[in-house]
This record gives sequence, C-alpha cells and structure tokens, in this order.
Amino acid sequence: MTAETSFETVDPFDLPDWLGVSDVTWSAASGVRRGHAVSGLLTGEGHEPIPCDLLAVDPAYPAAVAPEDVRHDAHQAWRYGQVLLVRRDARLTLAVPGTGFTADLVLEAVGRLALAVGASVERYSVLLRIGVERP
Repeated sequence: MTAETSFETVDPFDLPDWLGVSDVTWSAASGVRRGHAVSGLLTGEGHEPIPCDLLAVDPAYPAAVAPEDVRHDAHQAWRYGQVLLVRRDARLTLAVPGTGFTADLVLEAVGRLALAVGASVERYSVLLRIGVERP
C-alpha cells in the first residue's frame, strides 16, 4: 500500500439508481489471475459506465494492500453475506477477503454488489478476462 492510496467507505444508496433497476454487466479490464487487484467497469444500456474494481484485501507482503480497518470491515461484511464497498483512489472498489480471485469469487462479489443496491442477481452478469497464472 502506498502512502497515496486512499480508502473511503461507500454507501450503496449513494450509487446511481440504475444499478438497482437495470441489467448490469461488470467487465474485467485485466485478468483475474493477475493478483490481488482486478480493474473493471460496470455498464448498463443507456447509462454512463462506472469504474469498479475488485480488491483482495489480505496480501501483506511486501506491503499491506489495505489498512487493517478495511481488512477487518471486508471480512466482517463477507461473513454476513455482504461486500464492503470503498472508493480506492477515487474508484469504486469491492473489497473482498482473500489474496486473489477465482471466477467463483468474482461472481460472488458482484452478486453481493447487486444485493447491496437492491437488485436481483439475475440482472447482473460478469465478463471475465483470464489473465496469466500467478507465480
């Protein structure tokens, strides 16, 4: 984590309304096998796209990727069937327990985002990029 990285909790009710009523696609801009962060974009027909990343909050070497309070809150939200929403360097980010991503974990995180904004998970889809295997 660099000194410039900032985290701010996001209330799902402060997100655009269309996320709760439109068909939404989360598209990965980078491969899910690349590590603890996957950049992406939320899109819906007729709406301005929203940058939305995934962050696995547990890597701590060579430096922590998230402050302890964010890690704690991400684990707590996950335990209760939710996902922690934060702004990380001004980008909406789903903070997820773990050190990396699988297809199943991405689906679960995006599904929890859908529930957070009051949408049916049936209205959400995910487009993944495979990426390269982590060493």
